[in-house]
Amino acid sequence: MQLLFVADGRSPIARGWIRFFVERGDEVTLVSSFRCDADLPLRRVLVLPVAFASARKSGSKTSGSGRAIAARAAIRHWLGPLTLHFFVGKLRRVIREVTPDLVHAMRIPFEGMLAAAARQAPPLIVSIWGNDFTLHAPAGPIMAMWTRRTMRAAAGLHTDCQRDVRLADAWGFDPSKPATVIPGNGGVRLDVFFPPRVPPGPVVLNPRGSRTYVNSDAFFRAIPLVLKQHPSARFICASMSGDRQAGALIRDLGVSSAVELLEPMPHERMAEVYRRAQVLVSPALHDGMPNSLLEGMACGCFPVAGDLESIREWITHGRNGLLVDPSSPDALAEAIVLALDREDLRREAAGLNQHVVAERADFVKCMPRAVEFYRTVAAPS
Repeated sequence: MQLLFVADGRSPIARGWIRFFVERGDEVTLVSSFRCDADLPLRRVLVLPVAFASARKSGSKTSGSGRAIAARAAIRHWLGPLTLHFFVGKLRRVIREVTPDLVHAMRIPFEGMLAAAARQAPPLIVSIWGNDFTLHAPAGPIMAMWTRRTMRAAAGLHTDCQRDVRLADAWGFDPSKPATVIPGNGGVRLDVFFPPRVPPGPVVLNPRGSRTYVNSDAFFRAIPLVLKQHPSARFICASMSGDRQAGALIRDLGVSSAVELLEPMPHERMAEVYRRAQVLVSPALHDGMPNSLLEGMACGCFPVAGDLESIREWITHGRNGLLVDPSSPDALAEAIVLALDREDLRREAAGLNQHVVAERADFVKCMPRAVEFYRTVAAPS
């Protein structure tokens, strides 16, 4: 197939998805919203920095303090859609030159919005990332308008949870068109993400980094409450090194000796971090089914997550994880303490989670479904 992706070319999720199609022999063009290192044999790479992407740092998507990230998000919500018209013509020219069988935009803001505005002959697939409908779409009237326009333009829908298939209908997606539910990164590579040979000690991992929709403040405030019950517990936070707001809060809480803030690292190396932890905490206020949660479950981590509809599709509270109010330090601390206390609960959950990930989220099983979905959208009956 001739494929054109409109995506954040820095994203491990997008890169893993694109790599699969390159390696199976498809001819792939990438239109990236951010500058990126194109280390794949792509037909062409073009950067269209929609929504002020060129003004952001080229490193981690979550770089900077929590307040800075929130400020950038607010600016992009209100002004980002106004930048679309600067790039529509360029994307249309690429589509005419490449003549792809289909265009795949990997999330609604702002890659999907740009692809919808530039839509021509090829059918458009739109991927929904966990907070596209619950956080970004309601952020203002312009974001809502462009979300609806994107959903009306989509010929196919890819989501990582059934909830977003339902929400897509409310935002204008035609339910008679094809839709598929596949983990956002195409699934978990079980040859990389697997349990440790030696059970880890009392380590708690937050893999989510600094994000506007993740309640890191509640997580940090839960730490001294956990330490009262488990003084030897240690806490790891991925991609948060250099976050001044997090560093100040940790010092104020007096827990610096128990907390490790990690630098961003290659996606595959995170498997080693998961295998260090007994408990994985995902205190998200908005989410689909995050890839980090699935990967941690594959590595044997016991999940403590926000009690969200999308997460309940994978985790049954008290059986293979605990679901709590992610804004409550007390609730998070209580769940973490229970998980650390109950080796039997962790052991049973690990077996259940390895089975559910292998059945529903194995990359080897999921990506052939994505190929069939592409064929269905590219050549509708």
